[in-house]
Amino acid sequence: MKNTKLFSKFFDSEKAGGILLVFVTIISIVLANSVWQKEYIEFWHQPAGSHSIVDWINDGLMAVFFLLIGLELEREIYIGELSKIKNAALPAIAAFGGMIIPAGIYMLFNFGTATQSGSGIPMATDIAFAIGILSLLGNRVPTSLKIFLTALAVIDDLGAIFVIAIFYTKTIAFTNLGIALGIWILLLIFNRIKVRNLIPYLIGGIVMWYFMLNSGIHATITGVLVAFAIPFGDGSKKSTSYLLQDFLHIPVAFFILPLFALANTCIPIATNWQNGISHANSLGIITGLVLGKPLGIWLFSFIGVGLGLCTLPNDLKWKNIIGAGFLGGIGFTMSIFITLLAFDTSEVINNSKIAILIASLVAGIIGFVILKLSLKK
Repeated sequence: MKNTKLFSKFFDSEKAGGILLVFVTIISIVLANSVWQKEYIEFWHQPAGSHSIVDWINDGLMAVFFLLIGLELEREIYIGELSKIKNAALPAIAAFGGMIIPAGIYMLFNFGTATQSGSGIPMATDIAFAIGILSLLGNRVPTSLKIFLTALAVIDDLGAIFVIAIFYTKTIAFTNLGIALGIWILLLIFNRIKVRNLIPYLIGGIVMWYFMLNSGIHATITGVLVAFAIPFGDGSKKSTSYLLQDFLHIPVAFFILPLFALANTCIPIATNWQNGISHANSLGIITGLVLGKPLGIWLFSFIGVGLGLCTLPNDLKWKNIIGAGFLGGIGFTMSIFITLLAFDTSEVINNSKIAILIASLVAGIIGFVILKLSLKK
């Protein structure tokens, strides 16, 4: 029951957060194409100490977002839906298909070109947006579908973290990386000797983040690593992990993700913006998210069930999985995040962001319609 309550709180915060993300994204795009365009865009890129404001958001605040994702994943593995192999297998297999197929489709368009490094862009699912759209269907959505989509998106984010660590790390400063990993090992030791106070973990996490930032590996990885070092205990409301996870829901959903959206969707749309859609990079992103995601999620789920590796919940049908697959095609936050790591030129980044917005909108609408027609009132 305690796990169900925390899941409900997570789902509700992501639901409201998804609606807020839609709102702030519209505001950001409008401001970026208004008479205040220059001032608005320059605001996010002005220096704030050693980094720009947008860099602090992307490298710093997003590490907190990944900390929450890590805590959610830890809870699901220990006492949640992912604690039982049969239950965990379906969203895990679906998530794997939802990463492999979109990346493969993207590479069909971009292999051997200057933009092939963007293959990680259509692999991502935005938890807040996907759950936000699902929540619009109200009480007709069975709990099993909520859990499937949430678990799929969390596992998807974990996959994105591995992709970032492996494929988007250009140079490694091994001394700084060694110090960061040494701090992490120290935090794991704290866990083993039953240090329950959060302060040592938070201080250690901040110092670890600094050295990870200067190691060449993206600093947001710190969030997930620290999450698994924080004591889980029995998972009760008094456990260290629960207290931090419960605290982070609101600031992540209503401050960090909206701030990320504001800073990264200030896209100046030129009069000939549609020309960028015909580029191989944009076609790969749109096709990967709109077609590759639902195809990969449904196909791998179908194969997994057929081979007996997992089971389809009794209250779900395959068309429900297809609908959820399209919601998985809402890349947004994570896709934009990977875009910033994959490319350096502003033109390619802007074209990619426009493609992500279009693909996420189309995938979200299709998924909503399929689920509305396939789920009983």
